[in-house]
Amino acid sequence: MDDEDNERRSVANIQAEAFYEPTFLFNDVFFQFFQAEVLSGLLYRLRNSPPDRYACLVAEAITSDNEEKQQLVGVVDATVFRDQSVLEHLSGADEYLYVSGIAVLRNFRRKKVASVLLKACETLARVWGYKYLVLRAYEDDFGARKLYTNAGYRLVSGDPVWTTSWIGRRRRILMIKQCDITGE
Repeated sequence: MDDEDNERRSVANIQAEAFYEPTFLFNDVFFQFFQAEVLSGLLYRLRNSPPDRYACLVAEAITSDNEEKQQLVGVVDATVFRDQSVLEHLSGADEYLYVSGIAVLRNFRRKKVASVLLKACETLARVWGYKYLVLRAYEDDFGARKLYTNAGYRLVSGDPVWTTSWIGRRRRILMIKQCDITGE
């Protein structure tokens, strides 16, 4: 296994640990399946997405001894999308940069890693020429909502009530951020 494979596995592990919901029985087995599914999705996106349509951005821990091998501590996916239900909220845009899968290792949370990853997405949007960044969060995830609001995202809509609370799914909200593509 080479360094690139190890890095991909680290990315999948960080996202799996962040998004996995434990089960009562066979938790370890289900976690391994979930982790494999996350890795499979990552590999698919990396292989099948043009380089200017998808990026997996990572954050590495800074070590005092400047080791060559750094530890990945955070990850975020950035994908160019053109969903019409989202575009109706984005004045004059044909496409936007969709931010998803933001995850930080437990020991590195509350240390601004997620904020830096969001800033990196904004830089990427500027480089690729996209005026809007879009993400979804769960309505009841107040920590994530605070992070996104502090990063300049604003709430524009939410899932219809009949598609969530009536069938037991958590309601998601849509948040957008307009960025200055001139970089000024």
